[in-house]
Amino acid sequence: MERQRPTSLRDRARYRFDTTLARSTGMLVSWLVLSCLAVVVPVSALVVWTDPGSPRSLSGRLSEVWRTSAETLRLGAPTGAPVRMALSLLLGVVALLCVSTLVGVITTGLGERLAELRRGRSMVLEQEHAVVLGWSDQVFTVVGELAAARAGARCVIAVLADRDVAEMEEALTASLGRGSAVRLVCRSGSLTTVDTLALVTPRAASSVLVLPSEAPDADSEVVRVLLALRAVLGDEAGPPVVAAVRDRRQLPAARLAAGGRGTIVETDATTARLLVQSARRTGVGEVLRDLLDFSGAEFHLVEVPRFVRQGPAGARFGELLLCFERAVVVGLLSPDGQPRLSPAPGTVVGPGDRLIVIAHDAVREAPADFGAYVDRTSFAAPRPDPVGPVRVLLLGWNRRAPLLVEALRDSVAAGSVLDVVVDETPAAPVQEQACSPGDSARLTVSCRRGELLHPESLPDLDLFGYDTVIVLGADAVDGPGHPDDGVLVTLLILRELELRAGRILPVVAELGDHRNRALAPLGPASDVVIRGELTSLLMAQIAHNPGLAAVFGELFAAHGASVHLRPAHHYTPTGCEASFATVVAAARERGECAVGYRRIDPDAGAGHGHELRLGPAKTERRVWDARDEVVVVANESARPDRPHGALDAVPGMRHDRGDDIAPSGGSPGRRPSHDGPEQDRTRRGKGADG
Repeated sequence: MERQRPTSLRDRARYRFDTTLARSTGMLVSWLVLSCLAVVVPVSALVVWTDPGSPRSLSGRLSEVWRTSAETLRLGAPTGAPVRMALSLLLGVVALLCVSTLVGVITTGLGERLAELRRGRSMVLEQEHAVVLGWSDQVFTVVGELAAARAGARCVIAVLADRDVAEMEEALTASLGRGSAVRLVCRSGSLTTVDTLALVTPRAASSVLVLPSEAPDADSEVVRVLLALRAVLGDEAGPPVVAAVRDRRQLPAARLAAGGRGTIVETDATTARLLVQSARRTGVGEVLRDLLDFSGAEFHLVEVPRFVRQGPAGARFGELLLCFERAVVVGLLSPDGQPRLSPAPGTVVGPGDRLIVIAHDAVREAPADFGAYVDRTSFAAPRPDPVGPVRVLLLGWNRRAPLLVEALRDSVAAGSVLDVVVDETPAAPVQEQACSPGDSARLTVSCRRGELLHPESLPDLDLFGYDTVIVLGADAVDGPGHPDDGVLVTLLILRELELRAGRILPVVAELGDHRNRALAPLGPASDVVIRGELTSLLMAQIAHNPGLAAVFGELFAAHGASVHLRPAHHYTPTGCEASFATVVAAARERGECAVGYRRIDPDAGAGHGHELRLGPAKTERRVWDARDEVVVVANESARPDRPHGALDAVPGMRHDRGDDIAPSGGSPGRRPSHDGPEQDRTRRGKGADG
């Protein structure tokens, strides 16, 4: 048996000292007094004894030691009878304890107040501020767009989430930039508690936005937040509420919880539909992003020009398409709030109707007739759009994949094929989700397993035999790595195979973090869809202008008018010099509203850059190239020459009245065009070479 080591004297002394301190506060004060005296008195005696001018007698030197010690401890320095000196010592100790207690109380109070402020528990006393409830990757886009919408004006944005206030402020400030004039107010707490929601004073806000988190029960939490918000706001009129949910099964509950003031946006279906639309033609997501952010062309409502109203037979919609130089007319809004996008040119404009236009900032230009700039001899001969079955390759699987398959099945022509390659997920459950329910005659789905992160598993897929390749990212997970890592590696492999073969491969990839857009190795025919980003832009637009909610509901409905990119030779012959007014008039003949164009940028090299211009001047003339594309708003269901199944279906989102609407994307950089920075914005997208 091992002998116990004897306890040292030092350990015994430390134990007794610790035990004494633990008894009471009085013992701690006593030890502090004794420690001070043990240092001050000997040092004072040493100072006196080494001073040549000190008294020679012992009593005199002891008095000097007392005076020095008393002055050091701020006890005063009375001399005389011992009783007088003891009373003076008592008063000094009491004064020292009172001052120390007062300092401690003040320090504790300030510390608790600062801790409360850091926890974000104080009331926000603001008016007409924007309130953002929840935290996810969407918050950066939403806050950035709300700030852009109020550029030049006082902007206060209050963010409430169950996170650390300092972390939220640091992340949002870094996203906005240090020089931003936006005042951010972050508060922390449970979003489903009425008292916590009251901290951001939603009743006095101009708008309230509710964001879903990445948690599995995020949609249920959004419904609870909407119910708590309803309890705070009451039934009387209040600010517009815009919320997002991921699962369409939660839409009825969310609409009921939001009430008449709410608009509910569906995120996952939006992302899936945008992936399908981008697979049809690269650049559609970029156009939608430009239309929905606040730094480019935006939707506005304007009155019908008087000179059009004075027509004896009544104004026709087709007559309005050339009544502004830069603003582009795309539809009508009736007095009861019902929008009609891209109606037939012969549609009669009713009394009280307003124009839905796309323009840069507010429309200030005076209306005029620009029909004189139309050259009908430059119209292209009518041609039907070729529609046939397509072959699509889907790499990866997540919770949005079944929605993507559904969107594909609703939009492709009969005989189309979808091949799914999954990594670790067993193919049987994927096959079951992808194939039921649906029309197998229209879209045939097959599944196989493959190592997406290894190049040798891809070459045997005959990649260049597909019309497009869609790459899906994994759902958000807790743990090492990032869901976008696998997508970036897959894109790198595809880009390497593309360069090795010397052929262009159309690829559309889904990413979760907008910062990874710059890292994605994209080819000239590739595009990236940022999950939830276009939904965030849409939420900010509706929050800033609730009157446009019905317009967006029509624009992003699963069936109806939507945004398309058409080859320019559909409107004017290749190599022909024509004005944009000519293109607008030619699109009118096809029942479409031309809103801009997308052209190859010669400075970036063929196939590696492009320029997007929305709302160019009707008087602008240019030679139209074979690679140019025209951006139009068209109603496919109203075109008799358009067969069903064109892979052109647009997002679906849900409005409080039950309308189907939705979206998703990101914003590349801009530079001013040669027509002036205030009127025209250009957008550039370049593919990396891997």
